Amino acid sequence: MNKRHFFHTLAALATVATLGTAHAQSTPIKFQLDWRFEGPAALFLLPEAKGYFKAAGLDVTVDSGNGSGGAVTRVASGSYDMGFADMAALMEFHANNADAPNKPVAVMMVYNNTPAAVLALKKTGITKPADLSGKKLGAPVFDAGRKAFPIFQKANNVTNVAWTAMDPPLRETMLVRGDIDAITGFGFTSLLNLEARGVKAEDVVVMPYADYGVKLYGNAIIASPKFLAEHPDAVKAFLKAFTKGAKDVIQNPAAAIEFVKARDGIINVALETRRLQLAIESVVASPDARKEGFGQVVPGRLSLMASQVSDAYATKTRIDPAAVWNGSMLPTAAELNILPAAKK
Repeated sequence: MNKRHFFHTLAALATVATLGTAHAQSTPIKFQLDWRFEGPAALFLLPEAKGYFKAAGLDVTVDSGNGSGGAVTRVASGSYDMGFADMAALMEFHANNADAPNKPVAVMMVYNNTPAAVLALKKTGITKPADLSGKKLGAPVFDAGRKAFPIFQKANNVTNVAWTAMDPPLRETMLVRGDIDAITGFGFTSLLNLEARGVKAEDVVVMPYADYGVKLYGNAIIASPKFLAEHPDAVKAFLKAFTKGAKDVIQNPAAAIEFVKARDGIINVALETRRLQLAIESVVASPDARKEGFGQVVPGRLSLMASQVSDAYATKTRIDPAAVWNGSMLPTAAELNILPAAKK
């Protein structure tokens, strides 16, 4: 072997070793969504597909979910490292499982406002919260809007409401049939479900909790305390890469839906694009989000929510707001400045 060939071989071996080391340093993260691969899932599927997580030294796997409660318990069990879940569901878990060794914490706020809303058909004569008094409402027992309804009820002096429970697929159907007078649900989901059942958007009354005195936070990125302690840099890298991806999604929702379709080929692209746009407008880039800053929370508002959820959910212990939130891993304020200017 001549000297030149020897050095070429040495350089090649060094390159392989470097690549191997880089691969070994890639931190795996199992991430649990709150729901199916629908429009809002683009917030996580785009940075995964575009390689933003990979470029940050992360090997992220994003799985669909079946509710915020499930996402919280799976992260608590250690089967997932991080997830996406409703802040109220996280608070409820903390307060009802005081002795749990691995209670997840929220590390970034994504839905600055709860998507929960009351929906009714205009033909019922219901146009405002006061009209709900004495009416029959319907929702699955675990629905976030139903569980938080006592807060909405108190804020709007609604009295004497009767509840009907059903499986999620029947909620909007029962409203259309007239079996119930109104429903609770995520506004951007139930409205589109009603349209899919032949109801025109202009014939639906939507009362978002956020517009009627209920300032609950919505979904946040959560992490296992064990994973946080062992891989703080990985969590920081995840949130930074996620924020970069979220900016892309907000700027071009229609393009972002292609990454959802890549994971679930049978989605209705037009429907899911609209669902994503509604989610961005109502809870991601809401007036409250612009005021507080994307990803962040205001301590006073979080404390009020903790108290309200403790009461509405009748938790075993009072919720400690400091125990459910850790904002120390957030990107810089400049990096979080991704929300578009308010429409005039």
